[in-house]
Amino acid sequence: MVTVDDQAVFRSAAREVIEATGGFTSLGEASGGEEALALVDQREPQLVLVDVRMPGMNGIETASRIKAAHPATVVVLVSIDDPDNIPSSAKTSGAAALVRKQDFGPALLRDVWEAHSG
Repeated sequence: MVTVDDQAVFRSAAREVIEATGGFTSLGEASGGEEALALVDQREPQLVLVDVRMPGMNGIETASRIKAAHPATVVVLVSIDDPDNIPSSAKTSGAAALVRKQDFGPALLRDVWEAHSG
């Protein structure tokens, strides 16, 4: 699993959740879209967690580009914002799900993976 977020605090929290969740391994972290694309190409994760709002290439474009290059990869968008405030283009990005950062934990990680990995 790869985590993409411009905030080091969330990347650290996500890493802790991943490491505490059986069956999941953190393969790396990126602080932006371009870095994420290179990391996904290199590590070929099955699951990528991408923040919606990042400077430069935002998470929606990052998700779209990851899915175009790696169609089997499950991409999950995360945001602190209410889902109603997320641009509608998130729905066409290829992301399997949009989850609130506040809700991210081991149970949600397992649920999203089980619902979208097949």
